[in-house]
Amino acid sequence: MSTEHTFVSPGPAGLAALAVACFGFGAVFNGHVELGGLPLLAAWLVGGGIVQYTVAVMELKDHNMTGGNVFLFFAAFFMFGAAISVMMKFLMLSGVLGAVKPAAMVEGFCWMAGAAFLTAVTPAYLKSPKPLFLIVLLLDVALWLIVGLDMGKLGPEFKPVVGYLLYASGWLGIYTAAAVVNNHIFGKTVLPTFGSFVK
Repeated sequence: MSTEHTFVSPGPAGLAALAVACFGFGAVFNGHVELGGLPLLAAWLVGGGIVQYTVAVMELKDHNMTGGNVFLFFAAFFMFGAAISVMMKFLMLSGVLGAVKPAAMVEGFCWMAGAAFLTAVTPAYLKSPKPLFLIVLLLDVALWLIVGLDMGKLGPEFKPVVGYLLYASGWLGIYTAAAVVNNHIFGKTVLPTFGSFVK
């Protein structure tokens, strides 16, 4: 006799993984991470990538077009790609690869594509809980600022702005994850998600 198993949404775990990346990169942009911290950040990003890839596959299986595709993008570039990038920067800056210096310009172009993608799908989040829409909106701004920083169009004074936008995104992600899990478990609104901007 076969038993059919169904799954609940893994979205809260994906948001928690996003918060890990946001806090880690927020610390980098606010100048709290020295060279020796980069490999440690890379390790945490790999963990987040595993979570977010799993979330993406399950959300796509459940026909969640927006969440599935955005989590898949985040798994690839906000997590796995960023982990490799962080490790390469560590190897370059520590002299392991000789006198090679990181050329941030190429990441500026790559993040331009990432920022454009996330900005383009942001309107779809108007149908999501308001905190989730705000996370995406804050990340839109942060990514475009990173594009400007990497391409040399913005000065270092914008780094803390990026850091605080990432911190805010991370805290909103934790709150949203907590609301979804607790409201589901208790079968009532324990933590409000404040509805959506568009029904």
